[in-house]
Amino acid sequence: MNLIISQIIEILHCCKVIVFSLLSEIDFQFDTIFADPPYFLSNGGISVQSGKVVCVDKGDWDKGISSEEMNVFNKTWLSLCRQNLKDNGTIWSSGTYHNIFSVANCLTELGYKILNVITWAKTNPPPNISCRYFTHSTEFVIWARKNPDVPHYFDYQLMKKLNDNKQMTDVWRLPAIAKWEKSCGKHPTQKPLALLTRIILASTKPNEWVLDPFCGSSTTGIAANLIGRKYLGIDKQTQFLEISKNRREELNSQKRVDLYRSKLKDIVKFSQREE
Repeated sequence: MNLIISQIIEILHCCKVIVFSLLSEIDFQFDTIFADPPYFLSNGGISVQSGKVVCVDKGDWDKGISSEEMNVFNKTWLSLCRQNLKDNGTIWSSGTYHNIFSVANCLTELGYKILNVITWAKTNPPPNISCRYFTHSTEFVIWARKNPDVPHYFDYQLMKKLNDNKQMTDVWRLPAIAKWEKSCGKHPTQKPLALLTRIILASTKPNEWVLDPFCGSSTTGIAANLIGRKYLGIDKQTQFLEISKNRREELNSQKRVDLYRSKLKDIVKFSQREE
């Protein structure tokens, strides 16, 4: 199937089986991919939000499964994404200890070359209410390139500039999602714009294409739009796609665009370099 992609943001709605089928049929290769797959951690746990004890279950799509089932799932979508990635392209995949080791093993088995494992150290994590172990305050983002023998793009100089002219390390101290990012509603695993902005700036050039196969509320797409990249997102949940559309429509307001850009330190410094 030939797919002509002509819009900055295009949201596709489909069930998991169709998502996998669609990825295999897309006749287009992207410059980079960001994926926030299910962590499979929704097993009745609790946490604290806004001073209240809440259940951390995200939905049926995040229910725990066996390690064998998880490996099959991760290997399937990573294999399909590899077909849709340019030879010099890179992929980013987020996770916690629940799923990240499976993702890393699948990446290696499929022939990707792991470049970094970014530790996102949250500056405002929820407290540990059980007091029986250390507070969970990090998530991980694996960065890998498709082909071990083909050089990838990395804007080293920009990353250095964003880090006060020092080499940027693989530990990123960034806050969790802020209130101003929830103006259209909130996805239960929504990532902050600060994280996606840095990822896209590091691994793409202006006007290049970014794919997100588990787009949720399309933080990846909003970040791509703010810094002049193109984006294709896929998800199966109608309510989250509605949030995605509303968030994109917000960007029709220059006032909203200016607000977002002023809140994102990396974009502020990036704009100074462009000037």
